[in-house]
Amino acid sequence: MSVYTQLTDDQFAAFCQSFGVSFARAIPITQGIKNSNWFIQTTDDVDGQHSYVFTLFEERPPADIEKMAVILNQLNGKLPVAAPLAVIELDAAKTDNDKRYVIHYEDKAITLVPCLAGTHPEHTTQAMCHEIGAALALLHETLQALQPSEQYGVPLYPWADVRDRERQFMPSDEAKLMSDIWRAYTDLPLATLPKGLCHLDMFADNTLWHLQKGESRLTGLLDFTEVSSEHYVMDIAITINDFCTTWGDAEQGESVNFDRSKMAAFLQGYESKRLLGDDEKRALPVMLAKAAVIFWLLRLNVIHYNRTEGRTGDNIMVKNPDLMKRLAAYHWSHVEKAQNTVFVLEHALYKDDDKNNDVEDYKLIGVFATEQQAQTAMSQLKMQPGFKDYPNGFHIDAYPLNQVNWSSGFGCN
Repeated sequence: MSVYTQLTDDQFAAFCQSFGVSFARAIPITQGIKNSNWFIQTTDDVDGQHSYVFTLFEERPPADIEKMAVILNQLNGKLPVAAPLAVIELDAAKTDNDKRYVIHYEDKAITLVPCLAGTHPEHTTQAMCHEIGAALALLHETLQALQPSEQYGVPLYPWADVRDRERQFMPSDEAKLMSDIWRAYTDLPLATLPKGLCHLDMFADNTLWHLQKGESRLTGLLDFTEVSSEHYVMDIAITINDFCTTWGDAEQGESVNFDRSKMAAFLQGYESKRLLGDDEKRALPVMLAKAAVIFWLLRLNVIHYNRTEGRTGDNIMVKNPDLMKRLAAYHWSHVEKAQNTVFVLEHALYKDDDKNNDVEDYKLIGVFATEQQAQTAMSQLKMQPGFKDYPNGFHIDAYPLNQVNWSSGFGCN
């Protein structure tokens, strides 16, 4: 959230009055990079308090923001969201179905929403990742009631156009990285991956938490302007990328540290509400890389428009695109490693099913492209005769392709 359009106090007062709110003061909000936002202090608030957030949407058409209001009302009561206030209508004959939530100003939309309690987290924990995972799954499940989803979500941004523009100015290694990830994404079984309404911007700074004495509790989900019909696993990847990454500041060399234990906690939380399909699990590594590419392009796009439209000033915040480029490279390295690794499922029969005893029999069961496939085969075999009596004999080993895994000879006695 930044401030691009300047409004006077008289304008704020008139707009707030349309929502039935008495205006006292507007305080600019500088986080975020797309819309103009202010905290609104009312005449009933004491100094230092504010009751509402006033948003002027710089790019999204008002019709899209009306859809967002419907989505927030659908989630209200199930998740901690701030539903937009309705415009006070002078026509008493209008019903709830006629409610308007948006004011137009110079072809831009304005909304006023209640402030939610809590603070933006500076850091995340495994427990927080687990909770936000469960919340995202509940969001996906709840919004399935709005059908067809394409009529409620806004169109996806044409990122391929941004890619083609920006790639012209990239060093060859960066352009190749982006192209490789994009190609791997298009090779996924996109037509069959589950999809529906997704948040698509669930970063930590779009959430609020009660943080006190080592405890954390989710108190707010913010910024529903990007809700679109998209693959659920893409929404999962976007959220994981921020919640499970520690972003270093300039003094720390702007490092990017991804925490896979946090990702495991997130996925455990998500699957407590909605189970992932096997195709989704297989797609996730590539989706993590593609999600990082999207936000790499997003930040380059913001820089492009700030430059072409002459946007400057202390209220304009620009996030470093290189951070997302580094995260994309990290995820892609794991995809490449997985592509060159096979997983061998074996079973060793130990006397009394005790691994401390000698092996009495050995079976090489299969070689699999993913660890998940090997785990699935193991789960199925554990119920079969013989295997079910010796369940501790299973083990899965990862082997890189085209690499000698024995570096010395052996002796015969």
